[in-house]
Amino acid sequence: MKLVEMTVEDFSKEVDSNSPAPGGGSVSALASNIGVSLARMMANLSFGKKKYESLDEEIRKEFTERFNKLGDIREELLMLVDKDTESFDAYMKALKMPKETDEEKMVRKESIKRATEFSIEVPFKTASISLESLELLSFMAKYGNQNAITDIGVGTLLIYTGIEGAILNVKVNLLGLDDESMISEYTKNCNSILNKACEIKDEILGNIHNDLNPIKA
Repeated sequence: MKLVEMTVEDFSKEVDSNSPAPGGGSVSALASNIGVSLARMMANLSFGKKKYESLDEEIRKEFTERFNKLGDIREELLMLVDKDTESFDAYMKALKMPKETDEEKMVRKESIKRATEFSIEVPFKTASISLESLELLSFMAKYGNQNAITDIGVGTLLIYTGIEGAILNVKVNLLGLDDESMISEYTKNCNSILNKACEIKDEILGNIHNDLNPIKA
């Protein structure tokens, strides 16, 4: 059974087991997925409301475009929940390949290399598209239903968690590579994603906390 087809309880139990997968990579993708879903919930609670409908047409158009883009990202993140566990399983399968002869050793080494690269590509994809989703939220938080502002705040936190969690998985798997150029490129891109994500998260949460502060400066 696919992870995404499990009940919440069964998924939780599967994580809380002696199996190393699903692990942090799959959970990171799920965190981002739920975060995006919360952001879209805020949008759904905005459509049709008097305050939203009174906004300029261009604002409503952009709001809808961002909402739809978030829907595409949400679906992709859902697939990555299982894809991350698949990448781990592929790596473990490669490790168990025979290594008695020189030919077997060569085939095994190449299989481990490919599996390691796959286990890097998947969480990097999670981090990349999670950042894309985060970049869409400030606008929606500003113009969406303010009664649901805390939902987009929690969504922001979950997406950020998904990003940093995915990047941790990229970095730990980079330790299994000996391609210095690839390691350098991934490290640079991961740091860039994390810095951007942190900046956006802090801005959104700062604005929300300010709006919710009962004592105004």
